[in-house]
Amino acid sequence: MNLYEYQAKEILAQYGVPIPEGGVAGSAEEAEARARGLAAEEYAVKAQIHAGGRGLVGGVRLAATPKNVRTIASELIGSKLVTPQTRKEGEPVNLVYVEGAVDSAQDYFIAVLVDQATSELVVLGSKDGGVDFEERVQKDPGIVSALPIPVDGEPSEAAATAFLQELGVATDLQPRFREILSALARVFVKIDATLVEVNPLTVTPDGAVYAVDAKVSLDNNARYRHPELELLAEETVGDAVELQAQSHEINLVTLDGNIGLVVNGAGLALATQDMVIDAGGKPANFMDIRTTATSLQVARGIGLLLADPKIKVLLVNIHGGGMTTCDTVAEALAFAMVHAKREVPVVFRAAGQNAEYAKTMLNSRRVPHVLADSISEAIERAIAIAA
Repeated sequence: MNLYEYQAKEILAQYGVPIPEGGVAGSAEEAEARARGLAAEEYAVKAQIHAGGRGLVGGVRLAATPKNVRTIASELIGSKLVTPQTRKEGEPVNLVYVEGAVDSAQDYFIAVLVDQATSELVVLGSKDGGVDFEERVQKDPGIVSALPIPVDGEPSEAAATAFLQELGVATDLQPRFREILSALARVFVKIDATLVEVNPLTVTPDGAVYAVDAKVSLDNNARYRHPELELLAEETVGDAVELQAQSHEINLVTLDGNIGLVVNGAGLALATQDMVIDAGGKPANFMDIRTTATSLQVARGIGLLLADPKIKVLLVNIHGGGMTTCDTVAEALAFAMVHAKREVPVVFRAAGQNAEYAKTMLNSRRVPHVLADSISEAIERAIAIAA
């Protein structure tokens, strides 16, 4: 689950990470009021979306007066921003964040995540932070340095110093930077994050340090351990479909394609997705039906796909075994199709426990579908229908 900037900053501030004074607003009038409450000479008005690259498309603007803040907020709220990290149709802006603008002498990129090669926590950093950081990294990955975090949670002073020297951090600022790095690592562990990123971490001309922008992603599988974060989940509108799927024991990630995937098991789901792409198709989602999901819960998940107007066909690829049998998914599909507000073609491939019974069930429930004997055949048929 991705958090909005204002939510991420609220969390970081609780752990001692310095952030500029600011507040969120849902209307132009509220944005102006927020600005009037700040002790600032200039203001930054930021569209709240889950994708990066806002600054490159007018999603982050400076304002000289509270009235200017109101004007900018009225233009942003209700609009859609299209960035390299959004879908083609963009992401709607329902909120803006208003804060005091920060003068920059140097912008750094700092992120905490798990190194997939070592399964250890690592801090990534660069002295080339800023709005176009991703583009520069693609051209030159060497601008990023890494600081592994040991099991005890604290790197040695020598390792931390060497890391900060690589970033070009002035000696007198290194103690402050070490405090911030330690705080970001604590945030990552304490809230079960998958990413904690500050870009930019800005040093002002007078030597103050602020997290001017922040991004935090939470592990949905660990949400049950953090009831204190449930309110953030309710406020995170952009993930509404994925969060709804989570509540029905389904892992779902929406994508840009037109082929809806109904699959059980993360491995099979990823393999199906890759095979669709390799064959020239475009998946509309990743789906992993958990073994604990009932047929009614699976039906709810399928219903989310059927409600997506860009999906032209459902590709059902099920391997029955364990607690998820093929007939469980077939029953769910039949239920979802009856209650759907539109008809979507279905390509059905099933193998394993109760596969033949599942096919019989679809016929007896009169669910329109095309059977496929193999994954390759199912994908070929789905792509042809979606074309």
